[in-house]
Amino acid sequence: MTVTYSRRVADARLGTFYRLLLRWKGSIYKLLYRELLIFTVMYGTISITYRCILTEEQCRMFEKLSVAFFGIKTINSQLLSLLAGFYVTLVVTRWWGQFESIPWPDRLSALVSGHVWGADEGARLVCRSLMRYANLSGILIYRSVSTAVYKRFPTMSHLVQAGDSGLMTAEELRQLEELPSPHNKFWVPCMWFVSLAMRARSEGRINNDVAMTAILNVFPSTLPVQAGGHVGYVVTVAVYSFFLACLIGRQFLDPAQDYPGHNLDFYLPVFTLLQFFFYVGWLKVCYLISEVSH
Repeated sequence: MTVTYSRRVADARLGTFYRLLLRWKGSIYKLLYRELLIFTVMYGTISITYRCILTEEQCRMFEKLSVAFFGIKTINSQLLSLLAGFYVTLVVTRWWGQFESIPWPDRLSALVSGHVWGADEGARLVCRSLMRYANLSGILIYRSVSTAVYKRFPTMSHLVQAGDSGLMTAEELRQLEELPSPHNKFWVPCMWFVSLAMRARSEGRINNDVAMTAILNVFPSTLPVQAGGHVGYVVTVAVYSFFLACLIGRQFLDPAQDYPGHNLDFYLPVFTLLQFFFYVGWLKVCYLISEVSH
């Protein structure tokens, strides 16, 4: 469910942006606080172990390991930014492309109702059947790519049970099941659509070829498309591996040892936590967009 703050940020007064940042419901804080808490606890455990438990010799070994991880982490952070940026671009582009490909039957229904002539029961049934075939072909595609649609219509018989919505008749189901094909049969209602439109043209219910061409040209745009990708797995491994390295490479070491970049000693890595918040939050938002696009 989408959470909107449009009414909260409708004005541009001083403090509006900060009020938006403090919202919890639907925020990135609510999405990310568990991972951030786990990372903070792991970092604190390693820090306490280094400061209070390790011997002097063990501390020197840990410091050398931390310096080595710090050098690797500095190089990989630039590659991680490039990889995450590529992933975001890919996901958003795919999401927007699928959004633009969402089938809208409005234009087809307007053409059918405008070009199928007649006020009798036959004309009404032709219009209704044409739109029913268009919706049926789309549902057959959605059942193979959408969990929500599949739960709504788990079997082909449920399409017949939804007869009040006009999806499929028992005779049409029999014809569909008798067709030997291991693949999705969404194209069968498409053929029914074309055959019925041709019959309506021959009977004079569609009175000219221009109208017939317009209906057949718009019909394919009512069919949904699908897309996929597996880049998210690679990016996830890269992001979490990077921050696992940060658990050691971002530790504050003893300033008395005079390690480069470790002249100050703090207990809380503020900028590391901010970097974790931005990178992992970026990844989480991409996951949400990717789920929507599926």
